[in-house]
This record gives sequence, C-alpha cells and structure tokens, in this order.
Amino acid sequence: MPRVVPSQVVAFINSLWPSSRDLNNLHRGQAGQLSGLVNLVDQIPNELLVMDAATYALFVCGRAHISQKLATWVSVPDRGNELGQMPGPTPKNPVTEIRDALAKCRDEPLGSDTSKLSFIPDQELRTNLLVDIGAIDRALSNGEWKATTVLAGSAIEALLLWALQRDTAGSTAAATALVKTTTLSRQPNADLERWDLHEYTEVASHRGIIKSDTTTETRLARGFRNLIHPGRSQRLDQKCDRGTALSCVAALDHVVRDLTP
Repeated sequence: MPRVVPSQVVAFINSLWPSSRDLNNLHRGQAGQLSGLVNLVDQIPNELLVMDAATYALFVCGRAHISQKLATWVSVPDRGNELGQMPGPTPKNPVTEIRDALAKCRDEPLGSDTSKLSFIPDQELRTNLLVDIGAIDRALSNGEWKATTVLAGSAIEALLLWALQRDTAGSTAAATALVKTTTLSRQPNADLERWDLHEYTEVASHRGIIKSDTTTETRLARGFRNLIHPGRSQRLDQKCDRGTALSCVAALDHVVRDLTP
C-alpha cells in the first residue's frame, strides 16, 4: 500500500473542491469522496501529524464531523443532505480545517529529537539532516537493514563534512600529514566535498573532532555501507543485515555526540 503523506491529501482535497464555494456546498451525493478523504487521513503516519494543539483539535473535530455525517446518512436516510459546518462560536468547514491543518505538516519527520543537531547554525542543513535521521529511525524500526545502513553512512558523511569545513585549511593540512604517515594513500582533492567517508573519518579523528571509539565505529560503517556494491558484497560474502544497520546507527549517534558542544 502506498505511503500517504499530508501533501497528497491536501492535493486530493484541492482537486475535488478547488474553490471555497465547492467546499461550502458539500452534500450526501459526495459521500464517496468524503469517505475516501477520511480513509486517506487515517493512513497518514502519526509522526507526520505535527501541528500546534489548537490546529490539531480542529483537525480531529473535522474528521469526526465528516465521519458522523457519513454514518447519519446511512442510518437515517431522510435526515439532512448537507455536510454542514462544525458548530461553535465560529462555525468551521470540516474539510477546510483538515486541509489547512495538513498544509502545515511536512511529508518527512524531523526525527525523534529536533534539538539533536542544534549545534549546526545552518537551518536548512540542520532540517535536512533531521529529516534523514527520521528516515533512518523509520527504516530501522521497519527492518529495512540496507536502507538504514546506507542512510546512516550518508548522514555521518554529511556531518563530518560540515565539521571539517569549519576549518578547511586545518583539514587540508591534517590530510597532508596523514598522507605522510600513509594513513591516507594520496592527497585528497582540494575540494572537501569531493572527499569520501574514509578521508572524512581519518582527518576528523586526527584533528580530535571525533573520539577514538567513534573513529572505530565510523570505519566499520564505511565498510558496511560499501556492501551496497554487489561485487564487494559477493567478494566478502557479506550483506546488509540487522548488525550492519545497528552498527551504522551507533556510529551516527556517536558522531552527533562528539560534535555536540
């Protein structure tokens, strides 16, 4: 079954009832569409229904109003043909309230702890990483081992890149020193964005940005993430599983821990 997200339901409402006039004239003849709306709303994951308390109350009441009307139209055929409005000091259209509430929601969660990356001042980058962390949490809980492994490795890479770019000159100098000790086989590209996870890990470790246990875990995460390449997986007779997923998530958690002031 396809995953239902808030923007999909908003688009559904707008496609059926594009104007306020349409929304204010809903009736028994549209029971099928209204029933479909309720079903779609019920399929939205709870983690995506992020809104303030007042908006959420109107959202819940809007859904309940529609459901009650649908039940009444079936049980009492001769009682009222109009959907009507939700009663109160200011009557409100239930479909409008559902649409407006969902329009405020994201299609991806921000993770279980939105303060987790507060040390990153770039709001867009922080939000994107939190969305990724939410996807990782979801994949892990669903037993999607490969997705968890790959996404966690990518998030580690993004975090270490951010940390190293805070002092590009220092990171480049550290890379040069690691080439001399053969920790790195060659001098990395002058553009840090073109480095790989191996280079990010070793330079971050050399500069003391991540701790020794985190370095060990991140090295493992790099190897596990590379299992997405069929040749490597076959050669090593290994595949992404619960163990690789948990290892990568642990590495990600410890990278976040080390970067948090």
